[in-house]
Amino acid sequence: MLKGIAVSSGIVVGKVYKYVQPQIVLQETRGETASELAKFKEAVAKTEADITKIKERATGKLKPEELEIFDAHLTMLQDPEYQGQIEMKINDGSNADAACQEVTDMMVNMFSMMEDEYFKERAADIKDVGHRLLCNIIGVKVPDLTTIDEEVIIVASDLTPSDTAQMDKNYIIGFCTEEGGRTSHSAIMARSLEIPAVVGCRGILEGTKDGDIIAMDATTGDVIVSPSEDIVADYTKRGDALKAEKEALKVLVDQPSISLDGHKVEIAANIGTPKDVDGVIKNGGEAVGLYRTEFLYMDSVDDFPDEETQFVAYKEVLERMNGKRVVFRTLDIGGDKKLNYFEFPEELNPFLGYRAVRLCLDRQDIFRTQLRAILRASAYGRAAIMFPMIATIDEFKRAKALYEEEREKLIKEGYNVGENIEVGMMVEIPASAIMAEKFAQYADFFSIGTNDLTQYTMAADRGSKEVSYLYQPLNPGVLTLIKKAIDAAHKYGKWCGVCGELASDVVAAPILLGLGLDEFSMTAPSILPARKMIRSLNYEEMKGLAEKVLDLESQDEIRAYVEDYLKNR
Repeated sequence: MLKGIAVSSGIVVGKVYKYVQPQIVLQETRGETASELAKFKEAVAKTEADITKIKERATGKLKPEELEIFDAHLTMLQDPEYQGQIEMKINDGSNADAACQEVTDMMVNMFSMMEDEYFKERAADIKDVGHRLLCNIIGVKVPDLTTIDEEVIIVASDLTPSDTAQMDKNYIIGFCTEEGGRTSHSAIMARSLEIPAVVGCRGILEGTKDGDIIAMDATTGDVIVSPSEDIVADYTKRGDALKAEKEALKVLVDQPSISLDGHKVEIAANIGTPKDVDGVIKNGGEAVGLYRTEFLYMDSVDDFPDEETQFVAYKEVLERMNGKRVVFRTLDIGGDKKLNYFEFPEELNPFLGYRAVRLCLDRQDIFRTQLRAILRASAYGRAAIMFPMIATIDEFKRAKALYEEEREKLIKEGYNVGENIEVGMMVEIPASAIMAEKFAQYADFFSIGTNDLTQYTMAADRGSKEVSYLYQPLNPGVLTLIKKAIDAAHKYGKWCGVCGELASDVVAAPILLGLGLDEFSMTAPSILPARKMIRSLNYEEMKGLAEKVLDLESQDEIRAYVEDYLKNR
């Protein structure tokens, strides 16, 4: 059995179709500079036409906002900086193909080194565009998935958004790749197309050949090559049951997230752009618990987005959420999240350095612009604001003081500003969790960022494979800090949420419910399974379970204890 990361649920059995990219051999001879530049320009035009054609094929299969990835690819291709660097290398004596390869590799490596999974996965987009451009320079045909006319499971090293968009789910019943992550565009599109997918499955290419049968469980990440008849029967039966279960979950879209004994919580969604609201509404999200506003800054080409640009985006989200709370996290940039138009200082450890609220308090011009945009938009819905990476009481007070100043200015200028805007903070630094009772006297709410809280508590970079065993969000030490934050919030009549990956972990749900968590914020597709779990639990019983697991010594013991409870209840 092979093991990967399940990114789009489903259980399927099917025939392998190995999807292998063409071998690229760079040219050894070089033409005149003028001819190499002309070759490059022709390839750019051909690549632009190819991407446009792929988008046209995908229209009708993908949502309009998902088709925007191809607009992003066209923007990457047409980026003057990208093309300019390639042309400069050609002028300096490189072949067109070698120049393209070198510049693309440089940009891919830059994004691949980023800590944040979202931005790390953008390396795949650059690689996709660069590979297609390189193939067109040297005249190599890119494989076409639209020619498949029988039911198959795609096996590949990786799949680009272009590949995924060409998939016809009448024939492609699943895919399994060696590379990839939960936040890659191919994973996102697989969920949209409802194609079962497992990524990061090392050994699948070497262990299969065209025509082999594989059984793939895209709920656990298990992949079995050449399964027995009994396994085929079992996977087929479980696959049919899962389809029925997914359909049944739809009845929960408009249902409350309430335990068997009447304890209500809020299940919210994490979003990065206004287009993500579609998924929130479709899956019955009760709020937006985390709006990652930094994506707007990352998408800006040559300068920080101005007040009006931000206002329009924030207003759209609030209007579409129709009175449900939207929590805006103020600019969380720095560390691994870089901007093309802003030079960060060189630091030995940028993840613990000049970033998030630290940057905003230093560059008040940037911070005040964002606060004004959020405050203006707040007139169109129920807005809340939270500051990321707060470590001290003074930081929170200073950030809130700037918020209050901008609020008063806007009112004097005649703008409508929302009433009763909650101003809270992220709890992602151990010091803020330990000091939670002090912070709760000033903040209107807490949102626990379990991803960073875990890595900072365990002193283990969550992006490092060598210490990945220490990334333990269910470690008793981490859970103790989460409990401190929840208890402190409740002591002062405030609410507390979790907006990290832990919120959608079905094993964590009983513990977090028992600890008294008020809000679970997660990716939109996780909302209905989470709601089903909450509705199957007894709050009073979960309080006892949470107390019990906090006495255990390891994450493994805690996970085994909860899994056993869920299995035998």
